[in-house]
Amino acid sequence: MPDQNPFLSDWTSEFALPPFDLITDAHYADAFDAAFVQSRAAVADITANTNTPSFANTIEALERSDALMDKVAGVFANLAGSNSNETLEALQRDLSPKWAALNSEITMNEALFARIEALYTARADLGLTGEQIRVLELYHRMFVRSGANLRGTTRDRLKEILQRLAQLGTQFTQNLLADERSWFMELSGEDMGGCPDFLRDAASQAAKERDIDGFVITLSRSLIVPFLQFSPRRDLRQKALEAWAKRGANAGKTDNRDIVRETLALRQERANLLGFDTFSDFKLEPEMAGTPERVRELLMAVWEPAKVAANHDAQILTDMMAADGIDADLAPWDWRYYAEKRRAAEHDLNEAELKPYFQLDQMIAASFDCATKLFGLEFRELDVPLYHADARAWEVTRDGRHMAVFIGDYFARSSKRSGAWCSRFRGQSAMDGEQRPITVNVCNFAKAPAGQPSLLTFDDARTLFHEFGHALHSMLSDVKYGFISGTSVARDFVELPSQLYEHWLSVPSVLEKFARHAETGAAMPRELLDRLLAAENFDMGFSTVEYTSSALVDLAFHTETPPADPLQKQAEVLDRIGMPAAITMRHATPHFAHVFSGDGYSSGYYSYLWSEVMDADAFAAFEETGDPFDADMAARLEKHIYSAGGSKTAEELYTNFRGSLPKVAALLKGRGLV
Repeated sequence: MPDQNPFLSDWTSEFALPPFDLITDAHYADAFDAAFVQSRAAVADITANTNTPSFANTIEALERSDALMDKVAGVFANLAGSNSNETLEALQRDLSPKWAALNSEITMNEALFARIEALYTARADLGLTGEQIRVLELYHRMFVRSGANLRGTTRDRLKEILQRLAQLGTQFTQNLLADERSWFMELSGEDMGGCPDFLRDAASQAAKERDIDGFVITLSRSLIVPFLQFSPRRDLRQKALEAWAKRGANAGKTDNRDIVRETLALRQERANLLGFDTFSDFKLEPEMAGTPERVRELLMAVWEPAKVAANHDAQILTDMMAADGIDADLAPWDWRYYAEKRRAAEHDLNEAELKPYFQLDQMIAASFDCATKLFGLEFRELDVPLYHADARAWEVTRDGRHMAVFIGDYFARSSKRSGAWCSRFRGQSAMDGEQRPITVNVCNFAKAPAGQPSLLTFDDARTLFHEFGHALHSMLSDVKYGFISGTSVARDFVELPSQLYEHWLSVPSVLEKFARHAETGAAMPRELLDRLLAAENFDMGFSTVEYTSSALVDLAFHTETPPADPLQKQAEVLDRIGMPAAITMRHATPHFAHVFSGDGYSSGYYSYLWSEVMDADAFAAFEETGDPFDADMAARLEKHIYSAGGSKTAEELYTNFRGSLPKVAALLKGRGLV
């Protein structure tokens, strides 16, 4: 291997950050080759060890076995999502089945599993710490669920399935990115008539980035949603909404429908091979929910009141359309436009009035300030090489101790997939000395023209706080083993720290301090602040229906017979639950990346709602003290939630914090649906 490959030498940069200025696309292939060799050699060493299996020579050795792979993949996986190109995409297609094959090779290694099984059987007598027992139990469960107990042709078939699923997930993601990258709508100044200045500025910037005179609307949520809110041109709203809804279903080589069909069939086969009736039964076994029945119960408890609210709102919006002289049914491209008008009328509030108060830099500062008040964290911006000029980095400290490096990558671009997420370049661990995390938030906000502050909607600001909540979960992690650090928790628990953190954005003192007008610097007037907070649950029927319908379709896909035509199945499910005609799923099947870009949220999109039951109850704990920044409650929150990783079950962690598990009534009350 060439010495100059930065992945194959120690990183001497500050905080051992990846040397982004030295890493090129050409380095990945050799680095991955070396990582595959190292991982296989490490596993061979474990199985060749003739000493009696111990936690140290088996589990801790496994923790070390992927050191190089973690190093290379930590950079590659992040850049493949946030700053991709044809080279990275080709490498991703090549690597995904190889990764799957390696994982199967390790988790189906009979000699290795025999050592883990021996430890697991004798775990009560090994003198292990509580954390070590938890790690051992999770390793054992992972191996079993990955097919360690299978033999012969059954084992071989599972390997084939896992490799093919990896390929399909990669292709799904790349197809979606290609559709999002290729579509845009050129508009003239006349076409943009009626749109507020902030939207015109963002559309102008998007045009400049494409060397186009005039204005451009892309499929970035930060552009298309305000266009649907403000454009009086019903024809253009329809064109934009239909393009948004058809991502992944445009025929040709980027069409995802066949990928979805094959994915669902293979997931069902995978579950059957492992002894489960459905993929949902398999997927939900280790989660808090436990069973598809409990998930459906939660979703339907929310769906019915949300549908009632949405149908009531639909009639109001239809009447508003009629008053405008439009003799037509309320359509999905009408809802946001008339809802914005209604909000202005009922709450004396509109997005154009609000947006100058939500500057990106101020909202970043607000998220940091809340972390300082709650957890004592301090933030210092760094001048270090990063992977894109728009990315920024901060050192995070507490009482002089280095806690983490936080990277923020906030603006939409064609090389970045849509949405917002939190990831990490390096996780926390303390097995071989203190290793502090490098975590990253990726968003897709509209970038302002040079010299102007980038402005967010209130929902954008909430997204920023949400992703920073995930980042805090990584940055505050304080466990020994990387396997359970940070966000390595049950899928339907992982959204609790992020959704809970959103609540601090709405604390009046936070908005009073950081919601400052972009031109005047003046604080948001108290009466405007009051109107904003009074309208927080406005249009909640729409947003709840939009989300819950997606979760119900996801659940049906994975509990019922895999469909020959996924879109027909989607339509059947929506008809069955009585989907309001003027609302679309938040994520229609061909672009449902949460579910089909990998296994992450497959049969798990309900997790946001499940976590919301907890986050409403958790923030109430602060409200009950009379202080949203109560120090004792913040210390409990850090100890039992943000720093604990997966060191205990989700039920134990939450109960240790709050005393008991919450009821769905907390969610319905929080959303204003009761």
